[in-house]
Amino acid sequence: MRPAWLDAGWAVFSAVNVAAIFVFPIWATIPIHVAWICVTLMYGFRTWSPLPAAWVIGVVTVTTATDIGVDIARRAEPTEVPLMAAIFLAIIWHARRKVAAEQKSSLVSEENARLLATQRRFLQDASHQLRTPITIALGHAELLARGLTGSQEGHDIQVILGELSRLRRIAERLLVIAAAEDPEFLHPEPVSLDSFTVEILRRWRPTANRRWQLGRLDQVTAQADKERLGLAIDALLENAVRHTGDGDVIKLSVLAAGTGPVRMIVSDAGQGIPDDQLQHIFDRFRSGDSGHPRGTGLGLALVRAVARAHGGEVLVRSHPGQGSEFELLLAPAAPAFPAAMTAGVPGTAGSGGKLARTSTG
Repeated sequence: MRPAWLDAGWAVFSAVNVAAIFVFPIWATIPIHVAWICVTLMYGFRTWSPLPAAWVIGVVTVTTATDIGVDIARRAEPTEVPLMAAIFLAIIWHARRKVAAEQKSSLVSEENARLLATQRRFLQDASHQLRTPITIALGHAELLARGLTGSQEGHDIQVILGELSRLRRIAERLLVIAAAEDPEFLHPEPVSLDSFTVEILRRWRPTANRRWQLGRLDQVTAQADKERLGLAIDALLENAVRHTGDGDVIKLSVLAAGTGPVRMIVSDAGQGIPDDQLQHIFDRFRSGDSGHPRGTGLGLALVRAVARAHGGEVLVRSHPGQGSEFELLLAPAAPAFPAAMTAGVPGTAGSGGKLARTSTG
């Protein structure tokens, strides 16, 4: 129905009610009550702008006041109809405040969306532009490192290599985080998470002198982007290495429970996370390091971006001095077979989730 038809229908109905008080005096002020109720309902469905609202109120007030005057002259008794006009004015005031608040909220939402889109574009552009010069500089620095024999020069070039590598990781992670909300960000495929976890452990074992362990590995397949998921697990393991010492345990597990989410767990026996940092641990550039090699402050933000892109989430449990446990939640793509372990792999847990063998890197 067109709005003009609704207005015309209300006008005709109100005119009929105004005329009814003269035609049917026995109805008293009932028609005027009906007219005001009708205009109130109309305003609830269509919040007029101030000028049309003022005209409507003026016409209805003058018309009903005339009817009220006639009715009082006839009956010589008071009427409560003026109170209805006051109630309607209060409704108009509240409705206008609501409209103003909605308009302001809409403007703020549009501005926030524009700022977020601008931020994502900036991160993507900056990351793309940084990667090439960083890679070139890193390649030249590596060539220089091969030709330097002095201890001081060798130390200096290693510092340069370390900082350039760190800049490259920052650029790559910024690019992933910025692209996480892009519909083309993921290229999902069936991923056997137990085998995937074993491969990751084999790749990480030589990188640090830790007690690398495989916990319980349920045979479960998830529809996931293997490359992006690998980046997320790598970031969790990098975080675990940075906050543990030689000989500390770092354990990977895959748990599936019925139709619920699959839990990929990375736990460590490191220093843990202070309680006041837990709520900010996934924020960008919040590394929370203390006395350890610097991180980029983007690893855990990348993990959260990848998890949410898959429709999942990442959770953390930690206590100072008692280590940390990160859970990456994913939706299963196939029925899970709980408690089935990967055989013949060093560090794989036996039945019941107990550790069968421990591997030290």
